[in-house]
Amino acid sequence: MIRNALLLSIAAFAPIAGPTKSAPAPTAQPLHCQVPCGIYGDQMRIHMLMEDAATIEKGMMQIVRMEAAEEKINSNQMVRWVMTKDQHAQSIQETVASYWLAQRIKSPKEGDENATKKYHRQLSLLHGITVAAMKCKQTTEKENVDMLRELALEFSSTYFTREDLEHIKKAHTTDHR
Repeated sequence: MIRNALLLSIAAFAPIAGPTKSAPAPTAQPLHCQVPCGIYGDQMRIHMLMEDAATIEKGMMQIVRMEAAEEKINSNQMVRWVMTKDQHAQSIQETVASYWLAQRIKSPKEGDENATKKYHRQLSLLHGITVAAMKCKQTTEKENVDMLRELALEFSSTYFTREDLEHIKKAHTTDHR
């Protein structure tokens, strides 16, 4: 049974005899399509980032709580919280790369100084978000989640209209404990 499944998966990558059309390469996980479909919302990406940050913070708090407990640590629960925290940090990194950097932030026209400054600021903030997410994977220090949220709101202020920004800030400036 396993051998048949392996042969079928190998056959999927084997060349087809005769006139061929190349099949799309399988991907490890589904990512947002990179065509102008218009069904994904920029605000929603920020809301999802903030939700990921809340989950990361909860995971950090649970890990710290388990480590501080005098009773024996439930290894399975500890591993699950670490994995959850890391998966949500990875989700943030992937969204920054595949959505914001690849699709939404555009290079300015040459000679437009204001647009160039804005572009460099957005790149810097998105890089900071990616690094903060990486640090969330490495530690259980809440400062990294706080930095992630702060950078996301600061990036939002460079991207959204005042009205959209007010909505985002209202939804995400409360204490998440």
